[in-house]
Amino acid sequence: MTSRNVVVNLAHDTERAMAELVSLAGEYTSRIHLNCQNKRINAKSIMGVMTLVSYSGDAITVTAEGSDEEEAVEAISTFFAG
Repeated sequence: MTSRNVVVNLAHDTERAMAELVSLAGEYTSRIHLNCQNKRINAKSIMGVMTLVSYSGDAITVTAEGSDEEEAVEAISTFFAG
């Protein structure tokens, strides 16, 4: 399992960003979760991700487990960092 803490720095429409996030997460075979505000959310679930209200400055932990977990965590972390 690979995890990384990242501070959210999204400069564009949050709803569009969340759809882009789900699409990005879907490119990886690993299970990817976001931990924020005492919630654990499947990054590949649009319904789950839409419940994640994150704003610039919020801290999120990105966790992945699987064959491409390091690449997945790197890509999702980079996405949130803007």
